[in-house]
Amino acid sequence: MKRQLSAAIGATALLASLAGCGSGAAPGKGAAASADPKAATGTVTIWLMNDAQTNWPELVQQVNDEFAAKYPKVDLKLSYQGWSDKIGKLDAALTAGNAPDVVELGNTETMKYILNGSLAPVDRSTFENSDSWIRGLVNTCSYQDKLFCVPYYAGARVGIYNSAMFQDATGSPDFPKTEDELRAALDKVQAKHKGDRTFSALYLPGPYWYAAMSYVAAAGGAIARFDSAGRWHGALNDAKSQQGISHFVDLVKTYNHGDLTVNEAGQAAVLGKSKAAVLYGNSWEAGSAVAPVTGDPKLTDALKVTGMPGPGGKPLPSFIGGSDLAVTAKSAGAELAADWIRMFTSTKSEQVLADKDTLPNNLTQLAPLRSKPATAAAANAVPDAWFTPLAPGWGAIEKQNVLVTMLNDIFKGTSVDAATRTADAAIDQLINNPS
Repeated sequence: MKRQLSAAIGATALLASLAGCGSGAAPGKGAAASADPKAATGTVTIWLMNDAQTNWPELVQQVNDEFAAKYPKVDLKLSYQGWSDKIGKLDAALTAGNAPDVVELGNTETMKYILNGSLAPVDRSTFENSDSWIRGLVNTCSYQDKLFCVPYYAGARVGIYNSAMFQDATGSPDFPKTEDELRAALDKVQAKHKGDRTFSALYLPGPYWYAAMSYVAAAGGAIARFDSAGRWHGALNDAKSQQGISHFVDLVKTYNHGDLTVNEAGQAAVLGKSKAAVLYGNSWEAGSAVAPVTGDPKLTDALKVTGMPGPGGKPLPSFIGGSDLAVTAKSAGAELAADWIRMFTSTKSEQVLADKDTLPNNLTQLAPLRSKPATAAAANAVPDAWFTPLAPGWGAIEKQNVLVTMLNDIFKGTSVDAATRTADAAIDQLINNPS
């Protein structure tokens, strides 16, 4: 399919991770497919993010065993990477000519490597469930009628709340269904904790542009739009985008009593310390809030995950997060690398993820998770989620913190109109140039 060039909005990579192990492995030297798989030889190197090592090591082992049984003479070299330094390491490896054969990319990272020719095209029809892959993930892998990576798993942001605090303040542990009802409940929760000036009924960080852009999406706005002349241009100064940003700013100023310059990276700890009743984040952050080191295990029964209501009586649109798997363009074992990806994203493999409450790459296996309490909020948000502008320069916009700077300026006193005008100017300079 052609990469979508309609209005879109942006967000960042998902899942915070532990530091990864180093790689340094050479690519698939001499790896070669054969009519007889058992005769294939060579080495295939794989870079996975350490989420796989931490959360589903049995899946990795299962697939590696399956690959070894099919290709007994091919040597697999797998290493785990950390989100904080993976891109720098990958860029260096690509420049040096020793990139891995298979690399996991966060779905906001793919455009850069597609446009600079670092990824090899793959045949969608050869992968299981490709006819029901989640559209938002497919879009991150597609350009000019070609597919350059394979959806791996999806993610969406949800509301995470302390039901005991709601019970105490409102008489009900249930989360409100509309934003008007939520604000009324938050006012009651805030009143219950009026003696604690550091308590936030809704902990919504000022620089949290994932959240801010969700409100832009709710208002019908966009970070950038693709015009009839074939160029992207900033759209944050448009009326609807400003409406969404102003709505976000009002929520932050009303309910976040923390430092408004602090981003969302530590928000689970705030919830875990009972310094907030609600946050908007990835569903896994609920686990961090009750973990022994990062949170409080006593909150395990109280913390619940739910859909986040947005303006106008509708759910708040979520950014679609997730990861993709790609074969690098200069891989000497591209066919073997693609086959490893087929195994790792098969129905059997995706079911391992689904059984661990991680959203699979396709709507068929996602369907049961839409009614499962632990996953319903995120699973129901995925089909209609929004994504970053699929533009050449998006990576530079994200790297230069254009949206973070805009939000920080607003909370320092710059008007929404002036701050969005400045942000649009910066976007216009960067968005059409490959990053």
